[in-house]
Formats: sequence, C-alpha cells, structure tokens
Amino acid sequence: MSVDLGTRYLGLELRSPLVASPSPITFELDSVRRLEDAGIAAIVLPSLFEEEILHEEIQLNRSLEQGTEQFAEARSYFPSIDSFVGAGDRYLARLEQLKARTAVPVIASLNATTAGGWVRYGRLIEDAGADALELNIYHLAADAGRAAADMEAIDLELIAAVRASITIPLVVKLSPYYSALANFAGQAVERGADGLVLFNRFYQPDLDLETLDVVNRLDLSRPSELRLPLRWIAILRPQLGQDVSLAATSGIHAAADVAKALLVGADVAMMTSALLEHGPEHVRAVEAELRSWMAEKEYESVDQLRGSASQAAVDDPSAFERANYMKTLRSWATPGGFATT
Repeated sequence: MSVDLGTRYLGLELRSPLVASPSPITFELDSVRRLEDAGIAAIVLPSLFEEEILHEEIQLNRSLEQGTEQFAEARSYFPSIDSFVGAGDRYLARLEQLKARTAVPVIASLNATTAGGWVRYGRLIEDAGADALELNIYHLAADAGRAAADMEAIDLELIAAVRASITIPLVVKLSPYYSALANFAGQAVERGADGLVLFNRFYQPDLDLETLDVVNRLDLSRPSELRLPLRWIAILRPQLGQDVSLAATSGIHAAADVAKALLVGADVAMMTSALLEHGPEHVRAVEAELRSWMAEKEYESVDQLRGSASQAAVDDPSAFERANYMKTLRSWATPGGFATT
C-alpha cells in the first residue's frame, strides 16, 4: 500500500511531517546535510537571542572606552572599528549559508526582549532568505505587580508588530502557562500568526548544595512529555480551523509519537532530543516506521490521518478535559489491589 506523507505547514509543502526543531544539530552545516539526506522535511534554527547581541555590543564598548576617563590620550590607543561581527551577523550569515546549501525549508527562530528587537531582526531574517520565522516567546511572568492580562497584551502586541514588518509566514512558539491558553491562541492568530508551536520547553534551574549556586541542568525530553501538547492540539484544532498550522514539540521520539501528534490535529511533529541522542539518521528510521504503521492501519495519507482523533472527532470530547481526571487517578492500582484516589 502506497502512503503519502506529504503535509502542508505555514504554507510550505513538505515531503513529510518530520521537522528538526532548534538544537545545535540544526545550526551546523554537516549535520544539516545529514538531516536532509535522512529525509527531514524542514529545519528550525536555534533562536537568535537579543540579549546575546546586546551583551557583545556592551562588552565591546566597555573595552574600547576603558581608561578614557583617566587619560585623554587613551582615545587614540586603538584604531577605529568600522565593522563588528556580532551574534546577529553570525546568525544571519549561517542562515544564508544553509539556504544556499540545502533544499529543505529553513525556518529561523527569534527571541527578543524589546519591540524594536523583534521587528528589526525579523526583517533582517526575512532578507537573509528564511522560509518562515518562528517567534520564540520565552519569558516568565515573575513580576507580582503585573497581571496576566498585561503580560498577554505585551505578547500580542509583539506578534502584531512582527507580522506587520515581514511578509514570510509567521509561527509563534507558545508556553503552556497562559492563564486562558485557548483564548490566547485564538488572539495570536487574530494578530497575524499563521501557526502555533506547542509547547516551548522551559529549562528549570537547579541548586548546588555544596556551593549554593544556581546551576543550569539540561535534561532531554521524554515521550511522556508529549501528552501536554497532544491534549491542547486536540482541543485547539477544531477551534482554530484547518488554515492555522499546528506543530507538536516535546516528547517526539518515535513513529508512534508522530502518529499521535497527527491524529489529534498537528500538521508536523518536531524532534530535538531524539536527534541529539541518536543522530540525524534517526529521521530515516522514524519515517520508515511511520509509513509501516500507516499502511497497517490503512491510512493512505497524512491528510486522511490528521485530526481523526481531535476533540471534535472522538466519541467523548470531554476526555481531553476534566472528565478523564478521575479515571486517570483511579487507573493506578496499589500492590494490594485497591485503586488510589
């Protein structure tokens, strides 16, 4: 049985729903070539962080101005610098290189801290040839003096500002922590988002008990983390309609995970941890397994499969909401045979 894995994401025609999400693998020329050879449908670059750009510029200025307040002649110690190749320049150069050397769509990612940063670098990324732009909205609402509505209004204004400044497709990578996620997702689309990526994975800091330092801990995702995006894609797909692209990320490791994402309504499934663990060639194995599963279940195409288990399609729509809460709690049996509550 022939299986058509073709899908459409952000207006881009992709050979399959397998997309490599941001990681070091998607920024290196050799590994991107290996991804393409293995059959990846598109790649998403790591985020360009405005903080990194500003930090480099500040450090350069400090170095050039050191001593000028004490010694007037210090201004002539160093030659003038006509150009400075910073993080933003390196990012744009790599984007251009990848576009020149790969045939698959390249989606850039941007994480800025100011409205000007979002707009400026959004335009530069488009000019560098990106096929689409992913806004990586990654921040914590940690200020007790700011209400949820205020924080959400800022994010929505940013989406609208970037949308007005570029013509390429725009997708927003959301966190699951909005107070009314379904409402915010709909408003993001109204402000110009062509699609949503669910969800941004926040890395949690740890504490070193010896030094009492706050330290970074990087843990790769596990397949169980897919349950959260599955739930929300199933809920959002019938509300947002088929014209809005939805991507599932976090917990995509095998063909079974991809199939689940498609069943609830995702257009693509994004992998990071599995590629870091198994290498770019893992794409080939996942695609083969997905084809085999679809043929076994008599699905002829991704279009036929997509959304067939979304909230609007299942017999019990409440299964994706609170009704399954009690069943889940009672599904665990203690060693003595009694169900927990």
